[in-house]
Amino acid sequence: MDTQNLEWIEVRGAKGHNLKNITVRIPRDRLTVITGPSGSGKSTLAFDTIYAEGQRRYIESLSAYARQFVEQLEKPEVDSIAGLSPTISIDQKTTSHNPRSTVGTATEIYDYLRLLYARVAKPFCYSCGAPIEAQSPQAIIDQILSYPVGSKLSFLAPIVSGRKGAHKKLLLELQQKGFTRIRLDSVTYDLSDELKIDGSKKHDIDVFVDRIVTKERSPQYTARISEATHSALRIR
Repeated sequence: MDTQNLEWIEVRGAKGHNLKNITVRIPRDRLTVITGPSGSGKSTLAFDTIYAEGQRRYIESLSAYARQFVEQLEKPEVDSIAGLSPTISIDQKTTSHNPRSTVGTATEIYDYLRLLYARVAKPFCYSCGAPIEAQSPQAIIDQILSYPVGSKLSFLAPIVSGRKGAHKKLLLELQQKGFTRIRLDSVTYDLSDELKIDGSKKHDIDVFVDRIVTKERSPQYTARISEATHSALRIR
């Protein structure tokens, strides 16, 4: 049955706990409140019947791996429920012993949301409002070569993004590779300085690949822009 075109969630013959073989129609895409005296079966109808059947349908769509992290409810005592989509109930507790697990990761919704935003959404820069689009290295180089003569450019490569640690080994490796300057949390430092980074906090670190003042286009200038751009894209 196609549930997407139905206007109602129709419950027929609900018999759980205090429910006496009731039939009810609830409008879809509306906020519905179930009221009544204590013991009348409100929770049984909402959670043990409608939600339980909706979650059962949702679990059927998951992989075997994901099912072990989701609470499985028994099939409700009801003749039929029509117009009901797969349902998720979000509880205020951790769904896994892994501290990095969330409702989104445990139920695999995160994977679909990430795909949706990556393929359908059109991201824009929050600073200038320009659309964010993937660019080839050559497109980046062509854009840089179009800048006015005398523009000061810095080529940086992000190597740490929102990660805790003092990153001493990383900084030493950069220095050994010939890099002389980094940007730590938006502040520029020389690698020769004795940097004391708080390892208990998250940091962003970018390494300076080159600094160039734009000139008239020439083979030598174009080659340097190309080398700096490819170097910045390669460093991770």
